[in-house]
Amino acid sequence: MELYTERYGIRAPREKTYNIDRNMYEVLLNCVMRYKINLVHMFNCDDYDDFTNHEYIKFDERKFIARIKLKIPEIYMNEYGEITTPVEDKYNQYGLIDLIEYFAKNIQDVTESWNNEQYQNYKIIKYFDTKDIFVEYQNEINEIFNEAGLLYKLTDDKIIERIVENSPLTEEMEDAFQNIPENGIRGLLNDAVSLYKTPHPHTRQDSIEKIWDALERLKTYYIELDKRSSVEKIVNSMAHEKEEYIELFNDEFKKLTSIGNKYRIRHHETDKIDIMDERYYDYLFNRCLSLIALAIQYL
Repeated sequence: MELYTERYGIRAPREKTYNIDRNMYEVLLNCVMRYKINLVHMFNCDDYDDFTNHEYIKFDERKFIARIKLKIPEIYMNEYGEITTPVEDKYNQYGLIDLIEYFAKNIQDVTESWNNEQYQNYKIIKYFDTKDIFVEYQNEINEIFNEAGLLYKLTDDKIIERIVENSPLTEEMEDAFQNIPENGIRGLLNDAVSLYKTPHPHTRQDSIEKIWDALERLKTYYIELDKRSSVEKIVNSMAHEKEEYIELFNDEFKKLTSIGNKYRIRHHETDKIDIMDERYYDYLFNRCLSLIALAIQYL
């Protein structure tokens, strides 16, 4: 939904962030909890209405809370054991991300109707094996992410991925990775990309380690040749045997190898240089990725 100041470009741009503050937390949590009834196939219990002398099923809050405590121990709960918005700044936002994913993976279609429109004694709940409701849930969550300037998205695979603005990684590039015949390179690239997209910043180190491992394995792609000759063959293909580009790509392979050995990327000895700024991880990842993505087009 686009409002007046958005339509006419007179609203100040919202700062983009990975940090879910308490206001954003509350909006997201309220959205998620509106879909609680769509988990009734997992959390239900029988109840009895004295007036109508009928049994019916209802959502079992106790079972739900017990399961969430077990499944997502990082989720914020108040002193009464209720899932709620944090009242102070000490909370784990990744617990909320887990909750969003938990609902995404488990919600199913339901219908609700009053047993009697006049007296409204209880609601008749029917649940189904279909999951059409996910699309509505996904759209709501992603709309909140977008409006709040949060660099996350709920994907069709029902996981939360972070958005990296101006990243060279594209869907076409990811598709190209799947066509690499060598299983080891393909697996390392898939792992690296998955870690790169993961919201938690602790995975950044793992993502660049995997992408550098993929680079090292790429160098030995032509198994009938030694490592140096294999790299030469790759570079010659990339450069169309033009001397200027052979020098360019050789220098880049050597420089990336040096970075991988000098900094704390593939090795963790005490003499390695630590990555001091979290933002460097994306730069390093994308620099290595760019060379690999170009090289695999010539294999």
